[in-house]
Amino acid sequence: MLTSVALILIFGFTLSAVFQKLHIPGLLGMLIAGIILGPFALNMIDESILHISSELREIALIVILVRAGLSLDLKDLKKVGRPAVLLCFIPATLEIAGAMLLAPPLLGVTLVEAAIIGAMLAAVSPAIIVPKMLALLEKGYGRNKCIPQLIMAGATADDIYAIVMFTSFVSIARGGSFSAVSLLHVPVSIVTGFAVGIGVGYALVLIFRKFHIRDTIKVLVILGAAFLLVGFEEYLSAVVPFSGLLSAMAVGGTVLKMREVVAKRISGKFSKIWVAAEVVLFVLLGAAVDIRYIFGAGIAAVVVILGALVFRAGGTSLSLIKSGLNKKETLFCNIGYLPKATVQAAVGAIPLAAGIAAGNIILSIAVLSIMITAPLGAIGIDLSYKKLLKKCQ
Repeated sequence: MLTSVALILIFGFTLSAVFQKLHIPGLLGMLIAGIILGPFALNMIDESILHISSELREIALIVILVRAGLSLDLKDLKKVGRPAVLLCFIPATLEIAGAMLLAPPLLGVTLVEAAIIGAMLAAVSPAIIVPKMLALLEKGYGRNKCIPQLIMAGATADDIYAIVMFTSFVSIARGGSFSAVSLLHVPVSIVTGFAVGIGVGYALVLIFRKFHIRDTIKVLVILGAAFLLVGFEEYLSAVVPFSGLLSAMAVGGTVLKMREVVAKRISGKFSKIWVAAEVVLFVLLGAAVDIRYIFGAGIAAVVVILGALVFRAGGTSLSLIKSGLNKKETLFCNIGYLPKATVQAAVGAIPLAAGIAAGNIILSIAVLSIMITAPLGAIGIDLSYKKLLKKCQ
């Protein structure tokens, strides 16, 4: 296991540095390092690590979401208002519709299988988007109109909606039926996630006020609370729909609201933790990519992915009407809402395991969507933000 950890760190950081020298986002280098080291290429990562890969990726994702919360002022979200809500479901809905229109004639799948493809594609990747938006916040780009905050909040809630839809369509394909009540899970899980996170954040702030605790310990306590919230999601969801990841973000936002000075200090420590968490997240994400399916996907799959993105862009633009954003800023939001990775790696193989006829095609598209949209979105954000967003001092 130690050898595998060493290879993950060394290869991940090395390829990241090489890609950054070439003015390409380092995360793409980490993804490629994972593909090379993973079980579908050189097979140099110990099975014990691969077995807990999803948990390790989730830990890294929680770190960046808590850090996002520590930078996400609730007043900014109130200022954004309606567009933030619409971005949670309209782009994903139109992307699903695009896949349902394009996939049957191009891939020969049924309408329900096309809906599964669309729902799988519809989830954007907070793991890629959130660090990029935090970097823009620190540099001051788009802060005057809360653009990074808008994209971060929308991206996290977007995943909940896409996963609910994906689960519903898989159920239909297996002979079940679609329940309109399941759609209520989306707003309820958002509300309960934020409510519980705010409550936990409030309790932590009271503890920090009453007892003198070093900032390092505060970071570990906040992380521990966030891990518990995500870990309890499965149990709480049996009673009421609940999003642990949104709750983790809300903990950070509450600490920022009540103790801004403390939040700014510990946010720097989370930035340092993210240096290690980032390489673990993206290398293991790359290791989950089965490159054998990329070559079997064909040009038709690429057309479906790109065509669905066009529909998504239409949904993003529609959500931002009367938002106060100009054309350049709207274009940036479209670019920022492109990257896919985390959810596609997690759910891409589910239809195949469930015995759905188009399971191999769906898995191929999941892998291909990561390879196309992760670099497309990450590079697009890095190349465009200075030209499309206004910098605030």
